[in-house]
Amino acid sequence: MRNTNTKSSNGIALIALAISLASTPAAAQESGAQEGDEPAQEDRAPVPILVTGHGLEQTPASVAYGSQEIDREAIVSTGSGRIEDALSSVAGFQQFRRSDSRSSNPSAQGATLRALGGNATSRALVLLDGVPMSDPFFGYIPFGAIAPERLGQARVTRGGGSGPFGAGALAGTIELTSADADTLGLFSGSLLGNNRGETEANATVAGNLGAGFAAISGRWDRGKGFYTTPEDQRAPLSARAAYDSWSVQLRGVAPLTDTIELQARGLVYDDNRTLRFDGADSSSEAQDASLRLVGRGEWQFDLLGYIQARNFSNVVISSTRFVPVLDQRNTPSTGIGGKFELRPPVGEAHVLRLGVDYRRSDGELFETAISAFSGNVTARRNAGGTNTDLGFFLEDDWSIGPVTLTVGARADRYTIRDGFYHAVDGSGALLDDNRFANRSGWEGSFRGGAVVRLSEGLRLRGAAYTGLRLPTLNELYRPFVVFPVVTQANAELKNERLEGFEAGLDFTSGDSVNLALTLFDNKVKDAIANVTIGTNLRQRRNIDAIHARGVEASAGIAMGPVRFDGSLAYVDAEAQGSGFAAALDGNRPSQTPKWVGSATLSYRPADNWLVAATVRHVGAQFEDDLETNVLKSATTLGAYAQIPLAGPVAIVLRGENLTDETIITRNQRGSIDLGVPRTVWAGIKVGL
Repeated sequence: MRNTNTKSSNGIALIALAISLASTPAAAQESGAQEGDEPAQEDRAPVPILVTGHGLEQTPASVAYGSQEIDREAIVSTGSGRIEDALSSVAGFQQFRRSDSRSSNPSAQGATLRALGGNATSRALVLLDGVPMSDPFFGYIPFGAIAPERLGQARVTRGGGSGPFGAGALAGTIELTSADADTLGLFSGSLLGNNRGETEANATVAGNLGAGFAAISGRWDRGKGFYTTPEDQRAPLSARAAYDSWSVQLRGVAPLTDTIELQARGLVYDDNRTLRFDGADSSSEAQDASLRLVGRGEWQFDLLGYIQARNFSNVVISSTRFVPVLDQRNTPSTGIGGKFELRPPVGEAHVLRLGVDYRRSDGELFETAISAFSGNVTARRNAGGTNTDLGFFLEDDWSIGPVTLTVGARADRYTIRDGFYHAVDGSGALLDDNRFANRSGWEGSFRGGAVVRLSEGLRLRGAAYTGLRLPTLNELYRPFVVFPVVTQANAELKNERLEGFEAGLDFTSGDSVNLALTLFDNKVKDAIANVTIGTNLRQRRNIDAIHARGVEASAGIAMGPVRFDGSLAYVDAEAQGSGFAAALDGNRPSQTPKWVGSATLSYRPADNWLVAATVRHVGAQFEDDLETNVLKSATTLGAYAQIPLAGPVAIVLRGENLTDETIITRNQRGSIDLGVPRTVWAGIKVGL
């Protein structure tokens, strides 16, 4: 078994050392001339050093691909205080299940866009400061570890393909950027409690480090949760969705020269949850570290390296006998990767991006199956493998008068290797011992687009693209049970491929009006789905395709202190299957609603004041691929209020699902799980 703590400790220590070393030249620049330097000239202007903590700027042609930005105010002012709530304001964003990161199994926290879901793996590429956040084994996104108050902005680009790490951007890319010291302030924090006695606490300290800055922040969420089981289905051992999670992030940014800066980040988190029954506990933990060099000189570059040490455990309780039947006691995994992007000087109207990226994911599971009747061990299983992807990318943009053109290509060399599945019975007798053949190959991906400025503030855009996603180690090798349904793994899964195109119209008028409309047609070929192959039996298989066509609209309108932000997505999606998957041909993919909409009205009469209300609608969707179990539509109301109290202190009030709408998150032949009921939060917030 891996010693993940050693890896993480080394990674965090590396970050602390890098911050310390990077501050030295910056401090020297401030300290004046040293022995042997040229005499200072009174008329010599100091060279300004701009430290941002961000990556390279978006290229002019990035607007060709339908995207939407979420500013810091919108990120930190949701009713729930969760990042997934903020992302839900974007038309087309969707999690695998409707429950948030306090009341769902972590392994079900996939993120997707444009109804290209169908399973719990994330089909969207989620980046935090340029680093892919998906779990190396499962492919889920640890939303609970991404604290909104640490972020400066989010940018969501729908549609396949990307420059770096494009092999994960099947449905689009979600780029999260940490806030700088000026945004965070010297000290900020909040402490809130809700009507169930749950608490949320966070604190951040940030300040100058030479000519750069450093920030450390922590967050702790805990509570007894709510009953996810409806009252008429509860049993004596039914439990609330209790949760207890914390995370700490250390980040430092310092200039090495007047055009090159070093960025370092370390993130440690631990997340514990209970779902449905006493003893049905899950835990996820991680230690992530990254180093990044960003050059903004004539030859711009972005050099990034990261390591992720993750683990997951989960206990499954029988829903009839209420005893443990599966102990997924250990799932250590490691993600290692990096990228290098170069932008050579090719003229003001021309941007060329050249680069290479690499990601290696390896991990294994250790689990014990237990008889619900005797309590004896029936099987001990061990499975895992290694996936790698080495990508080369090129993208070129031209600005020709009112027209901007872009074209890009990727070549990915992937490997799926060292896969195995080993099982013995309670006595140690061998049940299965499979070693799966190694696979490798090359895949090409392309994207291109155009933007035409029709008039001041009005532009027409169009794009076409392809995309790629490798099956995760979880999909390849790990079976699972959501009683009474067993889902088998499949080591023969092929890569998913996306083909799509879109056209859109954008209108902006200063900061007061921002309107966007997009029509799209996306198809995932060889889509991986949980296919029903027998009574209470499914297997992960490649079906012919998932085809999604639809429209997305968004609006942002500001009138003095009042602002309206809204989004609406309609998607006509269908599964296309033949042979073993013929029964689902023409069906709507599981967990994909047709209609999703969000509308927020906010009022900011003065600094440190904010009142906002959000109405969100999610249409009906199916639990399964055969359209037998329905999750009815749900419309919820959330609210946020920040009211100054004295100096830097403000009162914060938040509300989730204030109308107490019934939100069905799971329906297995009438066995139902529910989402968050009416919840009211109150507390204080401090910002210096």
